[in-house]
Parts: sequence; structure tokens; C-alpha cells
Amino acid sequence: MRERGIFINGHWEMHSGLETFTIFNPATGDRVGSTLLADAAIVDRAVGAAHAVRADFEAIGARARGDILRRAADLIDERTPDMARLLTEEQGKPVSDNIKEIAFGAEVLRYYAEEGTRVYGSIRPASAPDIRNLVMHQPVGVAAAIVPWNYPVDLYCWKVGPALAAGCPLVVKSPHETPLAIAMVVDCLHEAGVPSGAIADLPGLGPVAGEALSSHPDVRIISATASVVAGQAILRASAGNLKRTCLELGGHAPFIVTANADIVEAARAAHRRAFSNMGQICITVNRILVDHRVHKEFSALMAELADATELGNGLEDGVGYGPTLNASVTDRALRHIKDATQKGARLIAGGRAPQASEFAKGHYFRPTVLDDTPLNALPMIEETYGPIAAIAAYKTEAEMLNIANGLEFGLAAYIYGKDLDRLWTLAERLEFGAVGVNVNDTSELQAPFGGWKMSGQGRELGREGLDAYLEPKHIKFRLRKLSGFESDQS
Repeated sequence: MRERGIFINGHWEMHSGLETFTIFNPATGDRVGSTLLADAAIVDRAVGAAHAVRADFEAIGARARGDILRRAADLIDERTPDMARLLTEEQGKPVSDNIKEIAFGAEVLRYYAEEGTRVYGSIRPASAPDIRNLVMHQPVGVAAAIVPWNYPVDLYCWKVGPALAAGCPLVVKSPHETPLAIAMVVDCLHEAGVPSGAIADLPGLGPVAGEALSSHPDVRIISATASVVAGQAILRASAGNLKRTCLELGGHAPFIVTANADIVEAARAAHRRAFSNMGQICITVNRILVDHRVHKEFSALMAELADATELGNGLEDGVGYGPTLNASVTDRALRHIKDATQKGARLIAGGRAPQASEFAKGHYFRPTVLDDTPLNALPMIEETYGPIAAIAAYKTEAEMLNIANGLEFGLAAYIYGKDLDRLWTLAERLEFGAVGVNVNDTSELQAPFGGWKMSGQGRELGREGLDAYLEPKHIKFRLRKLSGFESDQS
């Protein structure tokens, strides 16, 4: 059994006066462990410790900070098997998926270890011959991060890597639902040499610890992966001291299938992106928009693939699809299905929990496909964050673009077809932070990740992810005349 505390100033602490949260295995219902929940006073202590080491942490230099991140990544690699199994116990994803998640997180740390040494300045043109303009970049200051439960290790690294590389001490509100594997990451960072105070890890609730971080006057930037509602709360709380925000919020990704697409390829891609991690992904496929000429063929394939999907305990070998996190996910899925079918959608696959006895104690739900889904049905307008894919046909490209761009979300979109120049044009007209063309994933280490519209602001990954933690500074010099050089030297 794992009972974890909070990490402040280089130490794990247990506090008898704090609330606790019990963690259950979503596949079996068994107790996995528990965590303390940080309150506002704990947040204030952590921010104070970070603020106290700010100058010293910046002064050690980018190369030294990069060495720390590389050592941490190596330690994560060594502990990945145990970390992956623990993450499956608390979150439900199969071990194979968690190994990929953790490996990518380690690569993020290595990437920013190098990028942090490539923070360049410049000399800019001047208004007078004796003026020189130096532009440099310095750390923003104390940073805060809010990490979600669905890919906790990976997204933890997305925030830790650039913040520490830039020289910003970091206070993290880790997810109370899945804090155990993260504790192993914290140990790796500590053992790698992150100075005391430069990293704090505080599992907690959004309205308590999240609000305290967002409103704290000594926090200069907050990065959060969260729902739209949570992002709005963060913005309101952070407005008092105008802190910088980087918010990756909810998505409602359209998956577009054109008439000349490889239907089998498209269906397999849509199935994997819709039901990987049981749809509990911000870039999961929600709305599938299919050209009316291939609509029936595509829908039949999607139903077939969904019905053939085998569920199981993610700790078992060969399992590719596990449970949802908790009952709230399955309850929301049932509510969305009911709304859609009442409005005329056809349920062609799933729509229920599996009936076998081995699933009885877990939060399992069959991959669900809805066809002929009205555009006003909940799966078409709200983020389900569960294993539902809703299909609708379109007749013209203009209609398709209006549907795809018609919601307030703009995180990711996908489009499949063979007419690449046409796909390029359509991709440019899709109002999303990233578009996958014949590929069902939009995250790439070297490229910026983030949303348009209500899906957020700011970017993670790529060079842009590091820039978020740096402030540009202009230093203007006037040159002094050298003694003895006032006369004509001709």
C-alpha cells in the first residue's frame, strides 16, 4: 500500500492535519493507496521555498540545469517498468500504453535539457550611432503547474522540463486521482540534483490548492492542463497580479473522412484515437464527419472494430484497452448516449458496461459508436471524455467546415483522404491548434501543442514551450567616446 505525502524543500512530508484521498484500482476496485491533499497554507510554504531559491537556481546556469534533467530522464528510464505498473494500478491504462507515456516524458526532459542551453540574445538596430540595443531572455520567476490525471507522468514532464531548463523554480499541483507514479518522478528529479526548493509536488483539489497557486502573488506563470471550466477559474484567480498563463483546455476533435480516403485505414485510425485510454484524452476523436458517399461503409467498419475491442485489466499481458477512471466517466457516457438516441442517433456498437463477471468490480464501458448523430446531441457539442464516437454524414466541404469549426473548441482535428493538395487547403481552414492529415496524433516533441478559442492559450512542447518561461529584456547602452580619439584620424 502506498501512502504518499507532499514534497517541499527537498523532503517528503506527512501532515496529520491535512485531508487525504484514497486511490482505488479502476479495474478491480481494490485500494491502491492514498495521498495527502495540500491546502492553501502548504501552497504558500512551497511558493515561499521556491521564491527563496530563485536567484541561486538561475545562477547555476543552463548547462548545469540540463545535466540535472538528463540524469532525471535516465533514472526515469531505469524505473519505467515499476512506474508503468503503478500508473496502471491507479489510472487504468494498460501497462504498454504507460510505458510509451513515460518514455515520451523522459524524452521531453532530455529535449529541454538541450533547448535550455540555446537561449540566445541579439543586438538590435539603434536610433543613433552611439546606441547599442541588447535583447536577452531571463527566467520569468517562480512557476506553477497543474497536471491532469489522464496522462500524469507525460504531462508532468511537459511542464517540469521547460520550467527547470529556463531556470524557474516550480510548484506543481499534481492530480489527487493519480499521484503515485508522479511521486516516483519527483524522486528521480530530486536524486538527479534538483536543488531544495526548486521543485515542490502537492497533490490537491482545484478549488483549494489550484486556486491558491493561481492567485499567489509570487507565482509569475501558471501552466495548466485542465477542463475549460477549470481554465476559466485559473484565469480569474490569476488576473489579480497579471501572471502569465499557459492553458491547454478541453477539446472536441473532429475526425473528417473524405470521399477518396482509404476507409479501412481511416476507420482503424479513428477507432484507436477514439478509444485509446477509453477516450479520456484531450485530443480524442469525438465527432466523426464522413462524406455521405462513404458514410455507410465507414460506419459499418467502426461498429465492427468497436464490437471486436477486447477489454481487460491493464496489468495483464496483451491487454490494449482497460477501464475508465471512475463512475463519473461512465455516468457521463450514459447521459450522452441517452441524449443522442432520444434525438435520433442510432446506437450501432457498445452503449453499456460489459456483462462478464470479471468486469463487475471495475469501471468498464464498451467502446460506443453512434451513427446519424444529430448535431445538437450532447456527444456532438460537449466533451464526453469517455469511450464514445459519434458519426454524422456531410454532403459538401463547406458544410463539413462549418460543422468542424462550429464549436467553441479548437485543440485538434484530423482529416483523411488521398488528394493531398486539397487536404492542405482544408487543413489551413480548420480552426484548431493542430491538424493531423492522414495521422491520428497531433503531438510532436519539436512542435508547439495548444488550442485555439476555448481550448486554451499558450503552447507547450517545441521551442515555444521554453519561451513561455522566459521574459525578454531590452538593455540600451550609450557608448562613451574613447579619450584621445576625438580628432580626425585621417
